[in-house]
Amino acid sequence: MNDLRITVNGEPRTAAPGTTVAALVAALGMEAARVAVERNQDVVPRRTWTEALLGDGDQVEIVAFVGGGSGQPPVGGGSGQPPGGGDDPLVIGGRTFRSRLLVGTGKYATIEQGREAILRSGAEIVTVALRRVDMTPGKPNVLDTIDRKRHTLLPNTAGCYTAEEAIRAARLGREVGLSNWVKLEVLGDEQTLWPDNGELLAATRTLVAEGFVVFPYTSDDPIVARKLEEAGAAAVMPLGAPIGSGLGIRNPANIRIILESVSCPVIVDAGVGTASDATFAMELGVDGVLMNTAIAGAQDPVAMARAMKLAVEAGRLAGKAGRIGKKLYATASSPISGVPDWSTS
Repeated sequence: MNDLRITVNGEPRTAAPGTTVAALVAALGMEAARVAVERNQDVVPRRTWTEALLGDGDQVEIVAFVGGGSGQPPVGGGSGQPPGGGDDPLVIGGRTFRSRLLVGTGKYATIEQGREAILRSGAEIVTVALRRVDMTPGKPNVLDTIDRKRHTLLPNTAGCYTAEEAIRAARLGREVGLSNWVKLEVLGDEQTLWPDNGELLAATRTLVAEGFVVFPYTSDDPIVARKLEEAGAAAVMPLGAPIGSGLGIRNPANIRIILESVSCPVIVDAGVGTASDATFAMELGVDGVLMNTAIAGAQDPVAMARAMKLAVEAGRLAGKAGRIGKKLYATASSPISGVPDWSTS
């Protein structure tokens, strides 16, 4: 009997008749627990791999998490201590966290640098992207940088340009990570990486109906933010500026209006360049900040991670404390009454 002609991650291959998905994954030397498989655009549930026979002409995608910005989220805070710790916890997606800084895992020079920066940031939620498996034997995986007892993994759909693509990516992310959390990205074009809000809404509605906890990356449009909440989003994540631009918060008024328009958590996602940007975002009243490039792209990512941790904490405290009003002219800090008569005449 002739061999089967199949395509794996875009490359033509052959397989013996009777080959199962489990056998294919093993033959490719992949760690089964860290990958998900899609056949002809349908996810193959892991529990069926040993019985799922490949057919002639099958299109197979084998994906895993890579650095970007999975596993059943651990109970309680990411530190492994009981939930609800701290005076001002972040409650999001039905879970409680101490840190209001969320970070990505991409763009670091080495796995070791990424691991140390994530730890220094104090972040408990970290994002990862889904990509085709690199079939190079022994190549490190981004999951090697993350302590699964300390951190909650948030798979994202980075690189998707339609609702259909994002939905497929989310389903694969759930399959490989056993988590129903997803940071939903549906981009409009490659140059601006601006979200396509129509496709984003469509994907949100579908994924919420399928039991996903959806965190959509959106523009700073208050109307869209409200519609996303109505569609069942667990939080809305408006950009501060285009992804990776480092421009800071370009439209603070829009962020303030979004805060008045929705009751779910608001996380500023994208555009932060340095610690003062993160502080400013938190002073506006948002519930948290998500970033990757601002840390990983810094000259000293580990130091910047620490700076961002402190910046988010300071911004939250200052926002809750309430700043003084702005005035055109000076107001003396010391009392005017009781000043001695310094005149000599």
